[in-house]
Amino acid sequence: MSPFVALPPVIAHLPAHAKPAVVVRRAQTAPYGWQILTVRGGDTLSDIAIAHRSTVGALIARNKISDGGAFLAIGRQLWVPRTTPARAPAPAVAPAVARTATHVVRSGDTLGSIAAHYKVSLATLYSLNKISRTAYIQIGQQIKIPAPAARATAKASTSIAVTTTALTVRSGDTIGAIAVRQGVSQTSLLKANGLTSGSVLQIGQTLKVVTAVSKVADSSNTFAGRTYSDQIVGAAAANRLYLAQESVPSRMETKAMIESTAQRQGIDPALALAISWQESGWNQRQVSVANAIGAMQVIPSSGVWASDLAGHTLNLLDTQDNITAGMVILRSLSRSAHSEQEVIAGYYQGLYSVQHNGIYPDTKVYVESVLALKSRM
Repeated sequence: MSPFVALPPVIAHLPAHAKPAVVVRRAQTAPYGWQILTVRGGDTLSDIAIAHRSTVGALIARNKISDGGAFLAIGRQLWVPRTTPARAPAPAVAPAVARTATHVVRSGDTLGSIAAHYKVSLATLYSLNKISRTAYIQIGQQIKIPAPAARATAKASTSIAVTTTALTVRSGDTIGAIAVRQGVSQTSLLKANGLTSGSVLQIGQTLKVVTAVSKVADSSNTFAGRTYSDQIVGAAAANRLYLAQESVPSRMETKAMIESTAQRQGIDPALALAISWQESGWNQRQVSVANAIGAMQVIPSSGVWASDLAGHTLNLLDTQDNITAGMVILRSLSRSAHSEQEVIAGYYQGLYSVQHNGIYPDTKVYVESVLALKSRM
């Protein structure tokens, strides 16, 4: 009998240094494909492999990890196998055409107040109208709003009547002054009379003023969802007429006055500029239905308080006094509020109301807008 044990032929004839050729069917490391995973605190390559029904070696190979995965940085992105089949993509649906309605800007309107009234975001208004956050809107300008929002906030109304009135040009009249006085846009006034921006008005000339009157209850006394008495609305109209006839600083001159006054009162000029732009667009002629006057949109009762704070009587129809009133009010708010957001909210809603009732939805829109403006000043 041979002293050697017989080996299976396939292995018996192999050289000592050779490995047997073993044929196996390779398992699919990612039968459902791969996806990205972001490493979180406490993750290890072993845990990730188990969670995704894979192996450490497969993950190292797929992600070309050189250190064996001993250290995984938080936030690192790894390819890992999907554990379930990916969902089939939903069939493409043609985008719906957005329907819009139109809001015609009235005296006292701001983008923030329009957004609050129609319960839409400022971002929606910026996008629909292709305007920037620092854009200034003018009386008579048409602002697009989502049609559903317009229907949701619309009150019972009847048809809109278009009326045409005639006026006689007086000494000192300009197209701009007449447009402000009549509450129409300059474009509308020029179009109704066949004029251009370069046309010269003559004393005694007759102009047509075309206005659209919506027969909605309290529409002329309502602003940003609040209705004001005939006495307040009448006072606002009188102040608006007065300022339309007075010479006031330009917007850039008003801007410079706001900056210098804010610095004297210890207020951040960027904040002061942002609030004034939100309120009036640095326009001293702006008077709201609520009789908020001028560049800082101060109402008469707040003007009395501001006069006490300043130590002398302030005339809100005077640009410098109006700005001073706004600044001393901001200074007082800054001393009592708990944050800059509360200062801004207090300027719009009243600090007592903010601290006792919370910030109203339209105030939140206002604060958001002011902060966005401030970042650009």
